[in-house]
Amino acid sequence: MRMSIIRSAVLITLSSVIFYNSSTGQDSFKVNIQVDVSSNLGPVNHIWRYFGADEPNYAYMKNGKKLLGDLGSLRPGEIFFRAHNLLNSGDGTADLKWGSTNVYTEDEEGNPVYYWGILDSIFDTYLGNGVRPYVEIGFMPEALSVNPEPYRHHWNPSLPYGEVYTGWAYPPDNYIKWGDLVYNWVLHCIDRYGEEEVKKWYWETWNEPNIDYWQGTREEFFMLHDYAIEAVLRALPEARVGGPDVAGHGGSFMQDFIEHCLRGVNYATGETGTQLDFVAFHAKGSPVYVNGHVRMNMGRQLATIKRGFEIVTSYPELDGIPIIIGESDPEGCAACQGESLGYRNGTMYSSYTAASFVRKMDLALLHNVNLEGALTWAFEFEDQPYFAGFRSLATNGINKPVSNVFRMFSMMKGERVEVKSDYQVPLGKILEESVREKPDVSAFASKSGNRIYIMAWHYHDDDTTGPPARIIMDLTGLDFKEGKCKVDRYLIDEYQGNSYTAWKEMGSPQKPDDKQVKKLMEKSSLQNTGYEGSTTVNNSILTIEDVLDRQAVALYVINFSE
Repeated sequence: MRMSIIRSAVLITLSSVIFYNSSTGQDSFKVNIQVDVSSNLGPVNHIWRYFGADEPNYAYMKNGKKLLGDLGSLRPGEIFFRAHNLLNSGDGTADLKWGSTNVYTEDEEGNPVYYWGILDSIFDTYLGNGVRPYVEIGFMPEALSVNPEPYRHHWNPSLPYGEVYTGWAYPPDNYIKWGDLVYNWVLHCIDRYGEEEVKKWYWETWNEPNIDYWQGTREEFFMLHDYAIEAVLRALPEARVGGPDVAGHGGSFMQDFIEHCLRGVNYATGETGTQLDFVAFHAKGSPVYVNGHVRMNMGRQLATIKRGFEIVTSYPELDGIPIIIGESDPEGCAACQGESLGYRNGTMYSSYTAASFVRKMDLALLHNVNLEGALTWAFEFEDQPYFAGFRSLATNGINKPVSNVFRMFSMMKGERVEVKSDYQVPLGKILEESVREKPDVSAFASKSGNRIYIMAWHYHDDDTTGPPARIIMDLTGLDFKEGKCKVDRYLIDEYQGNSYTAWKEMGSPQKPDDKQVKKLMEKSSLQNTGYEGSTTVNNSILTIEDVLDRQAVALYVINFSE
């Protein structure tokens, strides 16, 4: 039986636990957060486990291998990676928004010639680092494209975005050959990795077929998809197949796709319907540059997710189907640069990620949907300047602050518990206005055995300085016998878990020496900055006080031992 809770709180104060230095010099504001440890909102949903990039060939390069190893170590075998350009023709040379594997050519008589070497290098690297493929079946090999010339683009951030859409974006001139390519690809994967492994992957067709990534008609995409999915299932009947990974919620395109999969005539089989094991759409924010600073728009991203959930739930046949937000980011173009994208290197990106991912989970609970994943379209760019302004998780092998948010999420275990904050911006207000008035200061918490995990953030859409938040967290509903409590604290702010600040303090070197690289690696890691001692607990309310700078994120791991 639970003992009565006595307000002889264990108070872990700033003076005894955390040595704090505010970088702003501004007075703090008080935030009260209540964590009800006795509540249970279901298992922690690790939707963050999905990543992706335009450039598939970076995976097996030096820094790509390192970053995949970092990601795979977070939850080995449960991390998934989605890449564009897997079927493109070319010699494997990587470039911005480009990649190739030369998987398909034809001989002089027009017979298919398959080459799996580069694709094997990509998937071998994934799997060797604890990462599984989220297979995007695309794009169109040059020998199959109805409009192959020009085929490879040479886009860079100074050029119009439309120059990306060249011969790879067109329909095939022969759908039978297209299907046979996919069929033989799946058979090859089974032969190389084993049927049990390949059954754990995702298979979907193309990327954002509702915009310029697809230079065919809507019906032609349904045909492309049907032939591809039929081929996957012909090779592996138990494969996990879905789509359509539309831009945004997809609107009428998504609705027509679902109707086709549920009730339409399958172009490849002539039967009714196309197997649909998961539904995928994309959601992006839209930052702007105003009054000398970046202003984010989390509300736009979350509103897109809300509408996507509404479309899926409007079909009773899809009740409980896994949903994956196949690209879920603060904005659209990872390889672009510009003033409005200046948030990417520092703590704005990390705090946005912490706050937005929890709100995605909240939306899923609100709409009673099975949100299986939200994929971060950010990886790394080889042979580019340090902190070049791309949306990435690392730069030249140095992890950015945002990567530590995923490490925090990976540490959280068990059951999610209820959190209330008097400075949390309500979800409805974020959907309507984003975070434009007071900052959003709140937390995400879970319990597992004798451990409690609390991730707290201090977020605002405006990338400007502001007063720090003095948070007072009351943990109620504790059910532990007399014993000791140990608190570990991990922090991402201007100076902790932040390689970008360290790099700027070095003078922003583009050729850092070995000593500087070592220092950057140290500053990029997520370290325990909290109290290393123990505190006696007598089944009390536990109160933790701390100060979080604007755009900071902290993880508290509280360990109770009898």
